[in-house]
This record gives sequence, C-alpha cells and structure tokens, in this order.
Amino acid sequence: MTNPKSSLAESLSTFDIAEHLQTDADIQAFLRETAKSGDSSDFIHALNIAARAKGMTEVAVQAGVTRASLYKSLAEDGNPRFETIAKIVEALGCKLVVS
Repeated sequence: MTNPKSSLAESLSTFDIAEHLQTDADIQAFLRETAKSGDSSDFIHALNIAARAKGMTEVAVQAGVTRASLYKSLAEDGNPRFETIAKIVEALGCKLVVS
C-alpha cells in the first residue's frame, strides 16, 4: 500500500519565481514591488531572483563584475556595496529613483 503523504511530496516541486519573470517588464515590475517594502535584504533577494531570470552571466557582464562576485554579492549572507547594487539594477534595465 502506498503512503499518500509520500506520493504527494514526490509530486510537489519548489516554486521559483525566476522561472516566471520572462521579460524586462516582468523583472522591473517585480523589483518595483519588492522595493516598496523598504527592506534592503528583501530587495537584494529580489535582485538575485531577477538576475537568475535574466541570466547570471549576462547580468554580470553588463554590470561589469565577475559571475562569482555577482553570486557572492546576491547570496543570502552577501553584503553588496551600494555601487554594486546600482550596477546590477542598471544591468536589469532599471534605475534607482528617490521620490
């Protein structure tokens, strides 16, 4: 007899929002909404998701950083400099704006 909990767990997969950010407009809207919270760690996590959606290598090249540096900056325990965040935001087709 099959354990129903076991088969349910096997059929579930982890939701990854990066798979659903398909256009630059999607990425911009996602970052805009995340920035509204004002939580810098949430925003850095959102940058990680957006960079994975666009392609880490492409974002690293456009931001002028190495791919390894990009991963390190956007890691959960990362602590990127403002300059790095600004470069990543620009590479994702966005601007930092104070209003």
